[in-house]
Amino acid sequence: MSMETNFKPDRREFLKSTALVAGTAVVANLTLLPNVHAAGTDEIRIGLIGCGARGRGAIDNCLAAGKGIKLVAMGDAFHDRLEFCKNKLQAHGDKIDVPKERTFIGLDAYQKVLACDVNYVILTTPPGFRPLHLEAAVAAGKHVFCEKPVAVDSAGVRRVLAAARDSEAKGLGIVPGTQRHHQKGYLEAMKRVQEGAIGEIVAARCYWLQGKLGVRERKPGWSDLEYQIRNWLYFTWLSGDHIVEQHVHNIDAVNWAMKSHPVRAVSMGGRQVRIEPKYGHIFDHFATDFEYGNGVHLTSMCRQIPGCEQQIGEVLVGTDGTCTTDGERHLYTIKGKKPWKLDREEDNLPYEQEHADLIASIRAGKPLNQLQAVAESTMTAIMARMSAYTGKAMTWEQALNCKEDLMPPNLAMDMELPVPAVAMPGEDSKEAAQGNKKSLGQTGIEGSRIRK
Repeated sequence: MSMETNFKPDRREFLKSTALVAGTAVVANLTLLPNVHAAGTDEIRIGLIGCGARGRGAIDNCLAAGKGIKLVAMGDAFHDRLEFCKNKLQAHGDKIDVPKERTFIGLDAYQKVLACDVNYVILTTPPGFRPLHLEAAVAAGKHVFCEKPVAVDSAGVRRVLAAARDSEAKGLGIVPGTQRHHQKGYLEAMKRVQEGAIGEIVAARCYWLQGKLGVRERKPGWSDLEYQIRNWLYFTWLSGDHIVEQHVHNIDAVNWAMKSHPVRAVSMGGRQVRIEPKYGHIFDHFATDFEYGNGVHLTSMCRQIPGCEQQIGEVLVGTDGTCTTDGERHLYTIKGKKPWKLDREEDNLPYEQEHADLIASIRAGKPLNQLQAVAESTMTAIMARMSAYTGKAMTWEQALNCKEDLMPPNLAMDMELPVPAVAMPGEDSKEAAQGNKKSLGQTGIEGSRIRK
């Protein structure tokens, strides 16, 4: 599955994709689609791939985004999750039309869903599978809503960037779940910032500091692979670590404001509190200094440790003021020469609006495609994780062209899959590097060793 390339994202393409995302939501005027009716090809026929809690939530959000929308096929690796999800969704009545012959179980369920008569695919499996499923959906000519992040490693990002080019050539719509691009407060704040409300941006900060997340205890009879997929948050090959899986929201918001991605990262992190084996091998905190091409630095922090200060949001510092965005508490403020404040918006609106925007663009014949911009934000977070795991500075070119490929080869549900030890920054040796490759895939990263 390893892919090497010297592909360099074009800044003009980044600007085009982020502007298109913002513009579509503005055109939609942040309303849902009460007057759209299904008529022939206007009907949205959803195939759901990944039937966990986020999959159920995405279906709820999509069905609330307008009329003429149905769920017609479902797939998941596990029978119990699919049946639980399907039963929960029956409350939607005739918007759920999924007979037994359009429900699929197993690691190949995604292929069977894509072979059904669906035109809108929702991808909500663990992120490690995202590049594979995106490639397949684009090849099948489907419009896509997928959860963030869109990859967990360099090889995956390169595949997604290629899929982005292919999807644009085919005229397909793809919206990843970075809902801030469809959230009233962010849209208004970014518009003001990019019109010069705070002057030139000279520094930025972003945070996702929260308490603990849930964990699934291993049950008798679960194979290594089944346990890791069911407890996917805590394994880097599936989640990318929480800096990629969760903090990508904040990093993406700063990239949006900067109209670019960083060119260098120096990061540190560790595993101080979540040390039991049930938490896999990911870190519980990161801190990163990102540098953009114009010399602006972004200070980035994320943490999942209970009992600590919690903070989620972004701060942009300009020559004429500051902009603070906090999508979790719905607080948006600009201070300086052109002050502005917004502190009220509907809690669930952006999760529905991202589907409404995509569906409206498809029906208008101008499909919204946000994939490249979110792939670059995902790569930004991966670059920081690489730096933290190794203890070495990482440039964009080094990170993007790295041989890192975390997906284990030849996946089978009954396979043995030893858990990699926690990365130890700064402790490298030839033997340890080989051990890291054996455990995590061909990482191509030196400077970290695995600990037994």
